[in-house]
Amino acid sequence: MADPLVLGIETSCDETGVALVRGHDLLVDSVASSVDEHARFGGIIPEIASRAHLEAMVPTIERALATADVTLDQVDAIAVTAGPGLVGPLTVGASAAKALAIGLDKPLYGVNHVIGHAVVDELVDGPFPERVMALVVSGGHSSLLLIDDTVQVTELGSTLDDAAGEAFDKVGRLLGLPYPGGPHIDRLAREGNPAAIRFPRGLTAAKDQAAHAADFSFSGLKTAVARWVEARQDAGQEIPLPDVAASFAEAVADVLTAKTIAACRAHGVDTLVVGGGFSANSQLRDMAAARCAQAGITLRIPPIRYCTDNGAMIAALGSAVVRRGMAPSALDLPVDSSMPLTQVLV
Repeated sequence: MADPLVLGIETSCDETGVALVRGHDLLVDSVASSVDEHARFGGIIPEIASRAHLEAMVPTIERALATADVTLDQVDAIAVTAGPGLVGPLTVGASAAKALAIGLDKPLYGVNHVIGHAVVDELVDGPFPERVMALVVSGGHSSLLLIDDTVQVTELGSTLDDAAGEAFDKVGRLLGLPYPGGPHIDRLAREGNPAAIRFPRGLTAAKDQAAHAADFSFSGLKTAVARWVEARQDAGQEIPLPDVAASFAEAVADVLTAKTIAACRAHGVDTLVVGGGFSANSQLRDMAAARCAQAGITLRIPPIRYCTDNGAMIAALGSAVVRRGMAPSALDLPVDSSMPLTQVLV
């Protein structure tokens, strides 16, 4: 199918996302979030997320169809997140997608959530060139991917411990900020001096480059922030929250962009796509733009509404695999919380 109408369902964590994509055109993207239900726990509670998906699934699908003025029998294929993610939420989405596929007699495609974070940019900036570099950064992933023909993925590097978004949430908690910490640190950082404190840059020393040139580590940075704050508290000194936030965010953005630009040069890639929830971070966006411009690399970052989990990214990736004639998934497709990033489709 040249321009299939694909219904995408995303339930990897706390957002119930449903979208309709025809070819590279997004018709509707409907999202129901349960993030407020998790805030008092300081993190995602899988059982709460699963129940929220169950309650939101049918209304979200109905809202998407009504908004796009489309009926279910017009849909050509169903795409759903098969992984990575939380097993309970993934199972809810996969079950709904299987029911639709059986009831409508339409092909089912279980696709990779992380790769969807990159491919969603095709709905904004058009089809990818033959080869792109993708930096996908979120609460659970900091991954560097080499993507050929949109659906062939080579994983060059990933986080060895905390992902960038995870580190932001933990530092936010350390600084007494509400959950999720990322947006609050980002706002504070705009008021602070990013050069006020020199926090460490993980895996950037010469001894680490041979084995971990494209890998990331933010656990040591998180610990360094904690020790700096504790030292100030022990000395009875005030904590300059904007400066701490700005210096911490600067360190994260510095590592992410430096390693990514180096990977682009090493592989001769001149287009970089940045996606995932953490790609909404303003310092990362600004630094990536400046360094890509200096290196002659075209930077593509979707609007913030497509950075967090959404159905559009799943429908976009589903559309890509359908248009390439890839075989659909079996109706008993399993969900995989640790789905390999080289696996686009189950």
